[in-house]
Amino acid sequence: MSDAIISKLTLDHLRDAFQQAGYRVEMMTDPVANTPYLRSATSGLAFDIRPGNRMIDDAASFADVAFTAVLRVQGELPLEIVNRWNAERRFARLQLSAPFLVFCMDVSVVGGVAPGHFRSQIEIWDRLLQDFVAYLREELRKLVPVNGANAPAAVSEPQPAKIASPSVAEADQPATIQ
Repeated sequence: MSDAIISKLTLDHLRDAFQQAGYRVEMMTDPVANTPYLRSATSGLAFDIRPGNRMIDDAASFADVAFTAVLRVQGELPLEIVNRWNAERRFARLQLSAPFLVFCMDVSVVGGVAPGHFRSQIEIWDRLLQDFVAYLREELRKLVPVNGANAPAAVSEPQPAKIASPSVAEADQPATIQ
């Protein structure tokens, strides 16, 4: 991206911005919605870069983007873990939609933003994602079965197809975050 104010986004601009920040990025297509998006990773955790609201005057551009990491939950994950994250941290939110734990952050360029501001949003996402993994590890360690209760949850990263199709997500056994 140049030094010009960013007032709309395209997947190509997003790919370039993430590559300039040191990420490998690949173009993907959602098999259910048949919409293109980007996929990248940080600290071994994959995440999607999904376009948001389309610009009225340019169907290839959009006004916002969602950075999203989806993890599969195996077992019970108490809602207080999700709620505590959301109450104690800003910018990114956590949602439990069984069997998935969704971590996302929206970024808007409505009104125009400087390239440095957009780059800082990518850096904030990276930091939050790293904090999120550490938070989950710590919270899951605290969960101990009591008197034969259900085992604590295991949280793992689904493969790309697993996000769109829960039946596929249950077929493979992804690695557990520990």
